[in-house]
Amino acid sequence: MIRVTEVMNVVGLSKSGTYHLAAQGKFPKSIPLVSGGTSVAWLHDEIMDWLEGRVAERDGGLNNE
Repeated sequence: MIRVTEVMNVVGLSKSGTYHLAAQGKFPKSIPLVSGGTSVAWLHDEIMDWLEGRVAERDGGLNNE
């Protein structure tokens, strides 16, 4: 699991951009670390899959629109 700072570094998005895409269903959902808390993290594999999907979309392999 990776926290938002690492997610931002890996994908090159701002914190607000990350959350905006997630709210639109265009980015992997975060996982609450504590029930009722505000701390969240993402699964590393899901972030890497999302990045691979972006490359595939660029290369014409996917059409998510």
